[in-house]
Amino acid sequence: MASPLSSEHASAARSVRTRVWLSRLAPYLFLAPALLVLGLTIFYPALNAFYLSFTRFEFDITQPPAWVGTANFQRLVRDPIFWQTLRNTLLYLICVVPVLVTLPLGLAILVNRALPGIGGFRAAFYTPVVISMVVAGIAWRWLYAETGLLNQLLRWLGLSEAGVPWLTSPQLALFSVMAVTIWKGLGYYMVIYLAGLQAIPADLYEAGAIDGSTGWKKHWDITVPLMRPYLLLVAVISAISATKVFEEVFVMTQGGPRNSSKTMVYYVYERAFQDLELSYACTIGLVLFLIILGLSVLRLMLRSESPDLPG
Repeated sequence: MASPLSSEHASAARSVRTRVWLSRLAPYLFLAPALLVLGLTIFYPALNAFYLSFTRFEFDITQPPAWVGTANFQRLVRDPIFWQTLRNTLLYLICVVPVLVTLPLGLAILVNRALPGIGGFRAAFYTPVVISMVVAGIAWRWLYAETGLLNQLLRWLGLSEAGVPWLTSPQLALFSVMAVTIWKGLGYYMVIYLAGLQAIPADLYEAGAIDGSTGWKKHWDITVPLMRPYLLLVAVISAISATKVFEEVFVMTQGGPRNSSKTMVYYVYERAFQDLELSYACTIGLVLFLIILGLSVLRLMLRSESPDLPG
């Protein structure tokens, strides 16, 4: 027969184990609502899209998907439009990212001064960020029109009588869309750089002035080296955004003319919702996912190296 003392010890041990078990379970209980929402809206659709890329599921979406193996990937390799959209997306990266890395830093340096009314200048530079991309795209489409403000200005200056086909030329359409992306993102990245600039002690600039580092030279000697983590962060964020560009293309060019401004995201939309080739759209999306995943991993690596970075 067990003694009362041993029963108390057993009960206390069970109580301790229960508390330990509950303390370990508590974080997962707090995470459960968020994980449920993420599972229903992100994880399950992503896994389902991965599965659909190995099936034929198109036109009659009431029929179940038919397994076709790697047929969609073989079609992808032979698809000239896919390769063109991939080239357009990479060109977007090459052209847009360097501008969005360097130009906002110059703007941040200009507005990082204690001058009267400087807050108004900061707000003016940031205003495009809060404007809807649809509104911005429509406005810029009017500016780019044959009788738009830009062509009227060129005619007034005597630089072009016929005007420039900004959105109707295969050579210019993609670059015209890039200009809108750059204009829209300048203020956002400027704010990131401002956070880094305001963390640089003024003593460093005073010490640099004693050594002859003044004017813009002080920014090359002091600002740029200290802002290197922010430069890398902006490069990765802007690269991810450039690979996912869609609204500008949809509103301004619809991927034309002759697919010259069509990006991978727009091609996914076109195949999925216009042509109802859902399986093939998932295959294209899988390639895009791998590109963005690589850029996201790079961002996480930079974030772990500089934990005090914003974003």
